[in-house]
Amino acid sequence: MTVIRALLDLFIVLLMLAPLAGCGPAGESAEPAAAGNAATAAAAPGLDITEDELKYGIGPIRRVELGPLDDELAEQGERLFEMKCMACHRLDERYVGPALRGVTERRTPEYVMNMMLNPGEMVRRHPAARALLLAHYTEMPAQNLTEAEARALLEYLREQTAEGREEREHDRGHDREHDRRREGGASTNP
Repeated sequence: MTVIRALLDLFIVLLMLAPLAGCGPAGESAEPAAAGNAATAAAAPGLDITEDELKYGIGPIRRVELGPLDDELAEQGERLFEMKCMACHRLDERYVGPALRGVTERRTPEYVMNMMLNPGEMVRRHPAARALLLAHYTEMPAQNLTEAEARALLEYLREQTAEGREEREHDRGHDREHDRRREGGASTNP
């Protein structure tokens, strides 16, 4: 029975990867490079995307201005995350899709938003998104988000990254304090 299941899983993976076979680096970009900025708009070697698209993703978002965390926007993002994202994502563990805590440290804000707004083309053309498909065997479905909703989700993910960092720093401080006490040193806590 397990051999049949393994063959079925392999067949399903091959079916999902078949559309990518025609998307190799030999094709030409469907979007012409911007003439005004040759350094960042130049095609990335071996890919059919520009250097800007490689860094910022493929989609409508070109630049995102980030300031201090906006609690209200993050709350909107949390509600959207629970409604539209939790079927496939968790913050700290791989589920159907990758764990998302820290994604705002690994990717640019523009990339994160473009992945939310344009997942199909991102998976077809962007090497990092292709790698996610290969790792998780499932293409992220379009959620029909507006740019404002994607921005709210980005703010929620930024908040979660910041909270995770604070928790890790707190845990490291707690661990150092525990080590000092175990070694007979004086406590640094009041």
